[in-house]
Amino acid sequence: MEDEKFITGYCRQLDQSRVVTAVTENGALTEVDCCYPACVHAPACPIAAELRALETSKT
Repeated sequence: MEDEKFITGYCRQLDQSRVVTAVTENGALTEVDCCYPACVHAPACPIAAELRALETSKT
């Protein structure tokens, strides 16, 4: 089953707040409309933290 999530937060790469769309399919993160996981700011990014939580959750 495909599920779409909208995550809001501050993006250091863009230096502004934004909404990131994430698509999960059968519990696996399949699409993200930001640079995650390759972004250099991902380790400290609150948006990336939520994306990592999506990857580990099996909803």
